[in-house]
Amino acid sequence: MTERIRTLGAILAGGRNRRYGSHKALANLGGARIIDRVSDAVAVAASRVVIVANEPELYGDVATEVRPDVYPGLGALGGIHTAVRWAREAGCDVALTVACDMPFVSGELLARLVEMADRTAAALPASDGPRGLEPLCAAYGTGCLTAIEAAIERGDRAVISFFEDVDLRVLDAAEVARYGRAEDMFMNVNRPGDRDRAEGILASRGEL
Repeated sequence: MTERIRTLGAILAGGRNRRYGSHKALANLGGARIIDRVSDAVAVAASRVVIVANEPELYGDVATEVRPDVYPGLGALGGIHTAVRWAREAGCDVALTVACDMPFVSGELLARLVEMADRTAAALPASDGPRGLEPLCAAYGTGCLTAIEAAIERGDRAVISFFEDVDLRVLDAAEVARYGRAEDMFMNVNRPGDRDRAEGILASRGEL
């Protein structure tokens, strides 16, 4: 990571956890909470780490700064907006955003995304997901804030609503694979069954 880039790492924890049944980010996975695993990965690439949450009180015992969404109820786009806005206010060039339920995200991958981004550009990894990209595992330059706020003002809450209005840089699948299996790094623990799958991944790695 180049020294000129100052990065705010933001863990997005604004979901309602309806499918999981409880607060998934606080669930234990192999002896550590999922959110602590994510925080450790984000810290590899960011000079400062915060949690962006609709319910900040839930994370009172997490050793990471917690901030509320600027505009609650906007979903993932609201979390990205909050991260980018606070990054700019903190004097950072880039907001690195990661979903709170990605227990196997690679810190080295995140650092590569930060290297690819700058104040006016966003960097995202390619994936097999429905969008072909992972917008909740991405580095957004603080110059993207204008496009994000324009999307919010026009009522477009899609997480990719502002992508056509910013310089978008994509880390292709071949390079993503250098950091691990994409299906593991980008998996989300949305349901109890997903946690069981994650435990299986840890077991296959000899980490249980």
